[in-house]
Amino acid sequence: MPGPVAGMFFYLYLIVDIFCRKIVGWEVHERESAELAAALIRRAVLAEGCMLRPLVLHADNGSPMKGATMKTTMEKLGIIASYSRPRVSNDNPFSEALFRTCKYRPDWPRKGFTTKEDAQAWVKSFATWYNAEHLHSAIRFVTPDARHAGRDHQTLASRTSLHANARAQNPGRWSGKTRNWQPAGPVWLNPETEISAPEIGDAA
Repeated sequence: MPGPVAGMFFYLYLIVDIFCRKIVGWEVHERESAELAAALIRRAVLAEGCMLRPLVLHADNGSPMKGATMKTTMEKLGIIASYSRPRVSNDNPFSEALFRTCKYRPDWPRKGFTTKEDAQAWVKSFATWYNAEHLHSAIRFVTPDARHAGRDHQTLASRTSLHANARAQNPGRWSGKTRNWQPAGPVWLNPETEISAPEIGDAA
């Protein structure tokens, strides 16, 4: 994230649950650090109530993600580590898509953030919108919060019924099938390795 002067950056630490696309943890800092990343992971796991549940955390190959503090924290929390494949630029499609959405928001400050507090306030607003209001195309246009809580099934069932009734009343308006409103299925990070888990995004 661009800082107030050229060459200065703030670092966005972010964890996204790839099943529901919910941002489950984020922080903005002025440096990259294994200790800061580990602290965020602890807070996210506690907030989500998934302590010692089977989890896989996928991260880049940067030193903060592979530091001793990070490894110790993950072991204590029962988290399995997964890392991007070397020299594969698009190995984090979920975080890459999320960061693209972030940077293309209309209120993204093109000239950078004046202070760390400004950056934190902006990310807080973005995360709230993304989780609670953004109708995500990859999960059948429901919000990440709704899918995370299991409320998407009722919403999608209502849409299925609505479209079926509309088609029955005026079949001439439909040239093919109605949109698929079945809940999105399992999500795999890399299908060949069958890894499905929260993913920690790169610094941006």
